[in-house]
Amino acid sequence: MNLMTSQDYCESLREYNPTVYVRGDRVESVADHPQLAPGVNAIGMTYDFARLTEHREYALAEQHTSGRTVNRFVHINRDTEDLLSKLEYVRALCQLTGCAMRYLTMDGLNALYQSTYQIDSTHNTEYSSRLIEQMHRIQDNDLTVGIAMTDAKGDRSLRPNEQPKPDSHVRIVARRPDGIEISGVKAIVTAAPYVHELFVLPGRNMQREDKDFAVACQVPIDAQGLTIIARPAGRPGDAAAQFSSRFGQSTGVCVFENVFVPYDRVYMCGEWEHSEHLTKTYANHHRHTCIGARAGFGDLLIGASAMMIETNGLDMEAEPHLREAMVELIKTVESFYACGVSASVYGKTTDAGNYEPDAVYSNLGKLLLAHSIYDMHRIANSVSGGLIVALPHPEEDHNPDTMDKLDTLMSASADMPPHRRAAVARLIEDLTASHSGAWYSVISVHGGGSPEALKKEIFRNYPIGDKTDLVERLIERGLHKDSPGITPQPGQCCDTGCEPPRQTTLPKRERLH
Repeated sequence: MNLMTSQDYCESLREYNPTVYVRGDRVESVADHPQLAPGVNAIGMTYDFARLTEHREYALAEQHTSGRTVNRFVHINRDTEDLLSKLEYVRALCQLTGCAMRYLTMDGLNALYQSTYQIDSTHNTEYSSRLIEQMHRIQDNDLTVGIAMTDAKGDRSLRPNEQPKPDSHVRIVARRPDGIEISGVKAIVTAAPYVHELFVLPGRNMQREDKDFAVACQVPIDAQGLTIIARPAGRPGDAAAQFSSRFGQSTGVCVFENVFVPYDRVYMCGEWEHSEHLTKTYANHHRHTCIGARAGFGDLLIGASAMMIETNGLDMEAEPHLREAMVELIKTVESFYACGVSASVYGKTTDAGNYEPDAVYSNLGKLLLAHSIYDMHRIANSVSGGLIVALPHPEEDHNPDTMDKLDTLMSASADMPPHRRAAVARLIEDLTASHSGAWYSVISVHGGGSPEALKKEIFRNYPIGDKTDLVERLIERGLHKDSPGITPQPGQCCDTGCEPPRQTTLPKRERLH
């Protein structure tokens, strides 16, 4: 078992020399750049957390292909217990970091595990054995692998092969005896500057004409020809950022320019008919994970809101409107988390042998949190009062001309020191009313797929046909005749009266357990 510490992780990043730009400047060392520090800190927590004895039950897992104990974030899920442990692990880490990011590695591995098995079964390829070999290397070295999936897309009314700028989607530009070369742009790549490697995945379903865009592979972060243009992680250096100055997330645009990938790291190479399976499989695994992540963030809002009420000198039990607001916040968080639990319980073993969350519950949970994130912020803001955005900057706390004068502003509950009230207020501002707070909202809505994509998957997987069959069976048994006030007549229920019901045209779906 090789488990790195957060310090080991930083040292490992220094062994790479990626081409990264942040705010117009070339980054010499991603492990040491202050604009990326909150993101490096957040992923570092995933290493230290797994080494603590009290967390090992759900932070570690036994990899069935090797028998080794590994960090759950580089593990192939095998059953319901794995999915439930994943949810708990992600939730606990995001209570500390807001977004742990490294879980993307796990989601990518599980999706590729299923996809490579399917392609091999159809085309007699060797993608699955390649993936397992690389997965063992990732596990043995305790690496973090990011996901480069969302393409720049260009004109969204056109398919990839129709784009006036072909680089709007990553594609194969050359096939060599020893590997392939890829070019194109991937956008919104989470944690791009400070991962070790990237899984490059197709961002949509492809058609035959798009076969060069049907590519999945693994690329080291410092591969020649790869440029990463990134945002700062969180709010580094901002004294008012109680949370996001320490923990945050960078996203990057990844530009591939004739990047060479050896065949032992290629997992799809033109098999266009399997691209949809890979994208939907990854989306399902990741949406399930997002539920745990946003539940951890919700826990922060619940705790901070309760503390703000207390620091304001109020008692939730004595104030019905505050109690009602807190119950609403709790209901919201635990409702979408319950969907994640259901997706774990009603998951299924795939043909590849890993375990996939139930698609309906995964997408429902993600849709609920996407719709609820702004309500969560609204409730936290409502119970906290306007102080969270009116409090002067922390520099005034140490200004001899103003610090004493602010004590009157910050004094409320006799049991709560003024500086503690200020700290809670700034935390809620950071989580809900800063640009980091807005980022959490947008990523909750669009991370893992837009609400429209979620609705499409819910409709596609939900057994509506079974429900219409249920009603048809009731009608066929004549139950409507026993209902008072219902008298079938010619010309009313049908032309001739009481004809057998027509067959539904809705497709039957596999019943939920």
